[in-house]
Amino acid sequence: MGKRLPEPKSLEDVARYAADRIRRTRVAKPPLRPAAWNKETTSASVMNLADLPEASVPLKEVVADCARRWFQDALKEARSGDVSMQILVAQMYHSGYGVAKNEQKANVWITKASRYRSAVWKVSDKHPGYNASDSDSDEEKN
Repeated sequence: MGKRLPEPKSLEDVARYAADRIRRTRVAKPPLRPAAWNKETTSASVMNLADLPEASVPLKEVVADCARRWFQDALKEARSGDVSMQILVAQMYHSGYGVAKNEQKANVWITKASRYRSAVWKVSDKHPGYNASDSDSDEEKN
């Protein structure tokens, strides 16, 4: 378990030992730096790498690529029979997120998913990733 305290000769020894332990725990550790960091590195030299035109990609393209890859991954899972991914693919086809908008394909995927879950029709026209839950109901709350 823990270390045993040395046998104190007097109460002063115990107090000195405790005070020493408290001082050691209060010492702040230096902040961590990357392994490649050295004192000669300046923000100007780091900025030179960021200024390269071929290194920068517009955020719009990055997001579009992520959406396409998300759709491809979801489609692969949906084809293997994952109901939640079938719903997601339908939502993506319905909204045109990550793929060209196609209502017919959206309806095909929703129909496949509805064989296992009846609540999918509630979320068929929602944004991708929106799932039906117990909080979604057709009843109005008073």
